[in-house]
Amino acid sequence: MAIHKYMIFAGILALAPLGVFAPAVAQNTAAPAAATITVTGEGVVLAAPDMATISLGVTSTAKTAKAAMDENSTALGTVLEALKAAGIEARDLQTSGLSLQPNWTNSSSGQNTIDGYAARNQLTVTVRALPTLGTVLDAAVKDGANTLDNVSFGVADPAPLLDEARLRAVADARHRAEVVTGAAGVRLGQITTMTEFGGAAGPRGGAMLRASMESVPVEGGEVSFAVNVSISWQVLQ
Repeated sequence: MAIHKYMIFAGILALAPLGVFAPAVAQNTAAPAAATITVTGEGVVLAAPDMATISLGVTSTAKTAKAAMDENSTALGTVLEALKAAGIEARDLQTSGLSLQPNWTNSSSGQNTIDGYAARNQLTVTVRALPTLGTVLDAAVKDGANTLDNVSFGVADPAPLLDEARLRAVADARHRAEVVTGAAGVRLGQITTMTEFGGAAGPRGGAMLRASMESVPVEGGEVSFAVNVSISWQVLQ
């Protein structure tokens, strides 16, 4: 009896359609990745500077190291007093470099020998009252400063200017993306990523500043603040 039942069951299996007992084949139903567009926008804001930073110093030479340092300290003290008299506060005066180097010379025998010393004291000066910049330079040079390495201009509070540059950068990126997608016959969707970089400030040419007829003429010009953003959008049909 058991053998008879087994034969009947085997016959049913033989007659059954193949697909009834075949395992279901998994189908890939994942939606294709949405198309995106990435555009970089730039925002630039120009502003008149309201402050300046000066890098100046005093270099002194003497036969001995002590004499060179003593002369340098005396000359720098005079320069500091002159700068303070010109309206520079103590918080805006900072020593940025101090060095003492031997002066080498070749002797008749061909050997290098020390022929005195050079002492240098470098000072960074912040000028917050920009119209007095020429007068400050005059005072420093007239009273002992004999090196002037750099004059740079800036803005005391750049935050509002950088914020405006950010707004312009985002608007520029959106405008560029809309032009491209419009030409392709598609639309911008949601923003997927946004990255900011830049925020640099740089000088631009401009008007001349004069504190008085006797002062050193200095080009103040404009300061530019640039911000760049990279934005990615989904693209809609």
